[in-house]
Amino acid sequence: MKDHSYKRHIAKTITWRIVGTIDTIILSWVLTGNATLGLQIGAAEFFSKMLLYYAHERMWFRINLTRHGKILESKKRHLAKTISWRVIGSISTMLLAWFISGNPFAGIKIGSAEVVTKMLLYYFHERAWYKVSFGIDKRRSEKNKDDGNIDTKKEIVANLL
Repeated sequence: MKDHSYKRHIAKTITWRIVGTIDTIILSWVLTGNATLGLQIGAAEFFSKMLLYYAHERMWFRINLTRHGKILESKKRHLAKTISWRVIGSISTMLLAWFISGNPFAGIKIGSAEVVTKMLLYYFHERAWYKVSFGIDKRRSEKNKDDGNIDTKKEIVANLL
């Protein structure tokens, strides 16, 4: 079966970047009082963070956190991904906002505000994508096959009784 994880990570990258850019534009506008500056920071972030996010997704895909030979897909994993991405994302936003605005304090304010809003948004983005099987047919089908074997064994025992 073909590995569709690249397509999944590209789709996740695009959906997250849309959500993240809207958040950055709004925060930048509110914190600087300048809508044009907010749009400039959001536009610069849109492209730079797509590359960073895709690399982050691929890195986490390769991290083999397992228990009993099965990849862990848990809330703890999503929380760890949330924190690692937020560190990368906030530093990137601070630097971009500083560079575009010419004001280091604007970068710090925007990046700091993002820590809260983006962690919440990212966590829910991860949970939503966890429920979508696009691009992980192989992993999900193996999981269902294993679950099916357990159910089949239970059914056999139940039928014997």
